[in-house]
Amino acid sequence: MMASELRAKSTADVKLELIELLRAQFSLRMQVATQQTNKTSELGKLRKSIARVRTVLRENELKAVNK
Repeated sequence: MMASELRAKSTADVKLELIELLRAQFSLRMQVATQQTNKTSELGKLRKSIARVRTVLRENELKAVNK
């Protein structure tokens, strides 16, 4: 998901997206650790998505403080 799409969502929706991404990351990490999958490149993509979501959440926090 792109940052512009995340900015259009409410804070609650963005937090739910973060939780879903963290669960997906955990699941994929366990699959890689138990050698059930070879999709190691997906881990990097998930990490970037999580960072993107956290950045948008932080931007929303700063907007709320500066108002």
